[in-house]
Amino acid sequence: MTVLTGVKAPFELTQYAIAIKQQGIDFAMRHYTHQAGKSLSLAEARALTDAGIQIGAVWEAPDAHLSYFSRAQGCADGAAAYLMAQSVIAQPSGSAIYFAVPDLAADGEAALRYFEGVNQAFSAAGPAERKYQVGVYGSNACCDAMLARGLATVAWLADESGVEYNLKQLAAATLPVDDGQRISVGLLCNSADRPAGLFRVL
Repeated sequence: MTVLTGVKAPFELTQYAIAIKQQGIDFAMRHYTHQAGKSLSLAEARALTDAGIQIGAVWEAPDAHLSYFSRAQGCADGAAAYLMAQSVIAQPSGSAIYFAVPDLAADGEAALRYFEGVNQAFSAAGPAERKYQVGVYGSNACCDAMLARGLATVAWLADESGVEYNLKQLAAATLPVDDGQRISVGLLCNSADRPAGLFRVL
């Protein structure tokens, strides 16, 4: 498997899909969220797929504080993300949904409780429903902890350290798109030998 270059964008990429593909972007990490305008739509997923761009999904709570990361909240977020993946996007079974953990919750029990809730929500899916991998997006310590405890099967490192996970965050970038516009995105890359749970839609 080759190393791919991706972008992380908190906004819709439909109108930029062809332009960013022409600049060597292979995949886009997009959000599942309750925030209007930030969440991946089926139309956007199809536009990215048609442009030859794979998709990754991440749930990232806005301005989350330490008390946010409870088992109950993990269960609620896991259920909401699962519903969006299955019912809105028809995300293929076997692909991943990453859940972001900020540094303030990365150490200690908060992240563990949160991911226990996420896994509880995912395990509630019926036998005929799609199955998704749980991914963690956070620090090296957080990624290690979730993988070691079996609470995540894929990991996305939130900084540029040399540790190898499925995905690694790189520097921010500004990409030129149509009509002289520029968009600000985060860059990231995958691991050549660790599938990251990316997907395409029909």
